[in-house]
Amino acid sequence: MSLTRRDFARKSAATGAGVALAGSVGALASAPNALASTDTETADTETADTETADTGGEEQGAAAHHGGVGYGPLLPDPDGILALPAGFDYRILTHSGKTKLESGEFTPSNHDGTAAFDGPRGTTLLVNNHELKGPRANWTYPVPLTEGLVYDPAASGGCTVVEVRPGGRVAEWVGIAGTSTNCAGGSTPWGTWLTCEENSDRAGVNGMTKDHGYVFEVDPVDRRANRDPKPLKFFGRYDHEAVVIDSRRGHAYLTEDASSPNGLFFRWTPPRGFEHGRGKFRTLADDAGLLQAPRCFDSGGQFVDDLSRATKTGTVYGVDWVDVPDRDARSVAVRKQFAAGEITRARKLEGMWWGDGGAYIVSSYARTESPGTPHDGQVWFYDPKRRTLTLKVLLGVNPDPSADGAFDGPDNITVSPYGGIILAEDGEGVSHLFGATDSGRTYPIARNDLNVGTEDEPDYSEFCGVTFSPDGKTLYANIQKPGILLAITGPWKRQKRG
Repeated sequence: MSLTRRDFARKSAATGAGVALAGSVGALASAPNALASTDTETADTETADTETADTGGEEQGAAAHHGGVGYGPLLPDPDGILALPAGFDYRILTHSGKTKLESGEFTPSNHDGTAAFDGPRGTTLLVNNHELKGPRANWTYPVPLTEGLVYDPAASGGCTVVEVRPGGRVAEWVGIAGTSTNCAGGSTPWGTWLTCEENSDRAGVNGMTKDHGYVFEVDPVDRRANRDPKPLKFFGRYDHEAVVIDSRRGHAYLTEDASSPNGLFFRWTPPRGFEHGRGKFRTLADDAGLLQAPRCFDSGGQFVDDLSRATKTGTVYGVDWVDVPDRDARSVAVRKQFAAGEITRARKLEGMWWGDGGAYIVSSYARTESPGTPHDGQVWFYDPKRRTLTLKVLLGVNPDPSADGAFDGPDNITVSPYGGIILAEDGEGVSHLFGATDSGRTYPIARNDLNVGTEDEPDYSEFCGVTFSPDGKTLYANIQKPGILLAITGPWKRQKRG
């Protein structure tokens, strides 16, 4: 049953919902544990080379800052890759053009979304997207076309599975190949990975032989389950960014990173009687379930056309859901199938993470894309029980992106087992991993010392793929270009509200 504008306005008048939770991101839950099975056969693999570095000995410590928010100032990395607080270390697990897959080919480039799962025999399995767009000839290190794992042999993207074994040895193999512009993606409660194509080229465009703009499921444990990749067309064909699953209600929520017009936040409802689980998505028809876009309204019952209208943390919008007319976008892009006033859009919808019984959603955009809008990034929380969107984090305009100390352009997100959220920065200038406490205070975790600048510069790169290990001891993240997967360890601690 949908929440009507009248109902929402009445509840807001009674409870002050329009200003509830101001300045707070609530009591954030720990990152959900993956439920990867350990009873499936996994082939032994060759070991990939790894690199290690240390940004500061334990004797320097971070104890002096442990009484406050965060972990203290970032120390320059003598190797020029990753600045971290004192007492923290990093290790390079994969490096495009340097480490190799078990097949002997080099690790693909352009790392993006990542998730971590418990693997068999005490291993950790990471599934790593590679955001590679267009023909394979455009890239020095595309995802190798491993037999049986290819969707479109003309496409350069896909994802790899990285196995970290007890003792630190690393192996890597292809999870899926022949997809395009694999971006944030998302994990499932049953321990698989949903890799999302942030590109909706049709067959015949840019050399592609098949239609793109779909979601694919990848099993990190059972390699046989990944053969003959099948696009999950019921999720729609558009420029997908991220996806999360509501294990209680069965819904999937998806973001679209697009503009002109701005993209959408989607909800997919499975068909009646459907039970989630490993391999179950493959059994569904292309038009299974119901795909819908949001229509938001404020506490006065007034329609909200774009989430950027919110300029105060704690803003709460009610949400109705509107059916998508043609989810496969046979003639008109999904986001263009709605007239003005029908649905609510957002600028550069990016990463999502499931926690606290709802979806944390990032709206990230460059200043040139939002003229006159006095902020530079948002984190929303969708509560499926209340059917509301609440603005949890609001980042101001960074007056000097080239200077260290301020954050903008949030992209990938994870919920921290130590409280609050962790965000990967994708903006001009200096790039960070940074945290936000339950009260909304931000603090640095890492700085990219390898490549800074703007997206127009060849050496520029963003952070992405931020996620904790299932035991919470390691934070994984990517430097997208050239493609480096990092494991960060240190004296993690529970973050106070600040």
